This record gives sequence, structure tokens and C-alpha cells, in this order.
Amino acid sequence: METEAVFSSSSRLTHFKAPGSSPLKSPDPITITPNLRRPPPPMFITTTTLPHPALPLPPRRASRFPIKNLSSTASTAAGVADGRQVVELPAGLRREMIPRHVAVIMDGNVRWARKRGLVAAAGHEAGARALKEMVESCIRFGIRVLSVFAFSYDNWIRPKVEVDFLMRLFEKEIQAQMGTFMREGIRISVIGDSSKLSPSLRGFIAQAVETTKDNKRLQLIVALSYSGKYDIIQACKSIAQKAKAGIIEPEDIDETLIEQELETKCTEFPYPDLLIRTSGELRVSNFLLWQLAYTEMFFVSRLWPDFGEDDFVEALRSYQLRDRRFGGRDDS
Repeated sequence: METEAVFSSSSRLTHFKAPGSSPLKSPDPITITPNLRRPPPPMFITTTTLPHPALPLPPRRASRFPIKNLSSTASTAAGVADGRQVVELPAGLRREMIPRHVAVIMDGNVRWARKRGLVAAAGHEAGARALKEMVESCIRFGIRVLSVFAFSYDNWIRPKVEVDFLMRLFEKEIQAQMGTFMREGIRISVIGDSSKLSPSLRGFIAQAVETTKDNKRLQLIVALSYSGKYDIIQACKSIAQKAKAGIIEPEDIDETLIEQELETKCTEFPYPDLLIRTSGELRVSNFLLWQLAYTEMFFVSRLWPDFGEDDFVEALRSYQLRDRRFGGRDDS
């Protein structure tokens, strides 16, 4: 994929422009080096308590865009279901061009905490708050799917005390948000290697997935202990087993068949339209490698806990300016 790194004027945001769009050259060459570390052997998770003082989260940012109820079927033509609350979109955004699927690499929680002299746990708690705000924005803007990279398989090599805290935080948030999921019509899906998770966390995940499976307003896909490489490998293994059993023939293997074996088969829209990564890093870090083939990318220097609705709107504006040709050519 040929791309160019672009810096935004308002908050030093950087993103990749698709081929053929108007390029802005970055001031310095950027080299993206893939992470070649292999994951360590399996480890066991204990419930070590991470001592840290009760710390206030960042103040809740109020939306600048007024909410209204849609009461007529005419609104569904714009891609919004009857009765769904949405905002009157800010100037420059067109509802018919709102992406159906947004993916986010939520990066920078620990750096956010260190800049403030806080422990890593405080950054992760602030990051959870930022995710809640993005979910609210997705609902109001009419986005159908939000995929978030919550914990990479490669993250198991982090300090055990931090990993243990994150696992407990996931359990806590699943329990605390179940009422919101049902009230707001949010469907929860979790992808990744669940074998490394604690039995209690696996139980909470299974309950959330089953309880919310009929919700239609927004699908929240949480990538937990996820690896894009492994996602492709397990799909290939499944297809190979079916071929060995005579269920399929080698000539039956195509993109559609592989898509049906990837973990994102849980959604109607498996390919993200827009990927957002925070904290200034310019890589996809083993996230949805197959699914990102034609995804528009937006990289922002702001750390995840500070990423707010204004930043999200800027990413959406950038996305709507892209010329998505999917390998074709615009001869007009």
C-alpha cells in the first residue's frame, strides 16, 4: 500500500492519504518499522492488587453538537434507524458519507499518566473514559460499527502488575456498562485469543455477548488479546481442515471464503472505512491486517485519554475528503 504521511494544521495531526489524493509532504522522512517481536509463552494471570491512590479522571467533555430525535422514516434514507438520537452534524460533514465502520488503536494511556506524574493504572482508567465518550459520539453520528484495539496479544510481555490491572479493568467495565449497552442498543463482540484470559473474564465476556446479541444501534467490537497475524493463520488452518475433509476444493478458496473465517465474521461490515490511531505512532501494530486493505488512515499526535469529540470530527472531515477508488481510476 503506497501512502503519504500528512500533518494536520490544527493540532499537529498526522494521517496517511490514499493514493491519488492531494498530498502534503511531511517535513521529515518517516520510516515505519514492523514489530518483529514474537509473543512469549503463555503466562498465568493472578489478581495482584496495583496500589495507587484514587485519582480523578479528565473532566467530561460536553458535545458541541445538539442532539435531536428522529421521528420520521425519511431519516432512515440517510442511514439512521427510526427513533435513533443523532446530532445535527457540524459544518463540512455529510451524513451520507459518514463511515459505517470506524476502527481505533487507542494508544498513549501510559504516556498520558507519566506526563502527569501518575501511575499507569490512572492512564488506563482515563482511557476507558475516553472510549465511553467515543461510543456516545458514534451513536449520535450514526456510525454502525466501532472496533477498538483494547489489548494486543503482543502486550502480554508488559509488566505483570499492569496486565493484571487491565484484566480487572475489563471485568469492571463490562459489568458497569451492561445497563448502558442494553439501554442504548449496543451490541458487544470480542475478538482475540480468549485462552489466555482468566475464567472470570471469559465468563463476563460470554454473558455480555449473549445478552447484547440482538442490539442493533451500534456494534462495539473489542479486540482483546488479538493478533492480526494469528487471525489470518487461524483462518487458513480452518480452510485447510475443510479442504482436507473434502468440504471444499482448493479452487473454492477466495477472498470471500477467507473473510468468512476471520474473527470479524461477527459483523455485517468487517472492513473498517476509517482507522484512527492516537499518540503519534505511525503503524497498525498487528491490528486487523487483512481487513485494513483499503481502509483510510488517520494518525493523530494527541494521546488517547485526551482524544475528544472535536478530534473525532476532524478525523471524519478528513475521511470525507478522501477519494476512495479501491484500485480504480477517476478519469473525470
